[in-house]
Amino acid sequence: MDNTLNYKLIKPDDSLADYVFCFSAFQNLRSISDAVIIPNGKIDLIFTKTKNNAISVYLIGIETKPKTANFDVFSFFAVSFNPLAVEYILQQPIADILNSARELPNDFWGFNSDDLNDFDVFCEKASQKIRSLLPKETDERKRKLFDLILAANGEISIKELSEKVAWSERQINRYFNQQFGLSLKVYCNILRFQASLSHINEGSLYPQLNYTDQSHFIKEIKKLSGVSPKELFKNDNDRFLQFLAYKKP
Repeated sequence: MDNTLNYKLIKPDDSLADYVFCFSAFQNLRSISDAVIIPNGKIDLIFTKTKNNAISVYLIGIETKPKTANFDVFSFFAVSFNPLAVEYILQQPIADILNSARELPNDFWGFNSDDLNDFDVFCEKASQKIRSLLPKETDERKRKLFDLILAANGEISIKELSEKVAWSERQINRYFNQQFGLSLKVYCNILRFQASLSHINEGSLYPQLNYTDQSHFIKEIKKLSGVSPKELFKNDNDRFLQFLAYKKP
């Protein structure tokens, strides 16, 4: 029996890209002990089968710190959402589940246990459901806000954002706190950290982005991953799960 951790990632089609970052599948999760989940600025909707072949569904809020996860499930399928989806697709604020999760009804979105037998089937059904929820209108300030933040890897000031989207700094921060439970600055730091992972994965252990200096870089990496850039690069036992995205097939 193969106990190797298996990971798959599928990007959504262009019609969903504003709201969905990716679909992912994990199998043989129990093969990894002390797996570490590090912040990525996304919101995850996770579907997994229980021992009695029923479904459990969880909505995972934005993470602002690393957490160890000893999985008691064998596998799960997930939809990873961009923040714009919170208001327009999920239609429920997630401020109360910062660094935590909310259990949802086991028939959420009409999924059943058979839908978790095939990842492609899961992705198609999830895509169809999300398409049915796409809003007729979106606040273009919010769409542009996230476009700018993501394009800059978080390296953009709230003052500049405010000027470009014609939305006051106070209103932007209120929106972030009410919807996501964190400030814009904290969110931007997470995106810069995530953008640094590709450099660290390639062995660049010095700041490639706008950190003040090496000391500041190490401090921020430790704050969000729990370890130094050097330890993150080693990724012993593949325990930092986000690095699976950089593995070559």
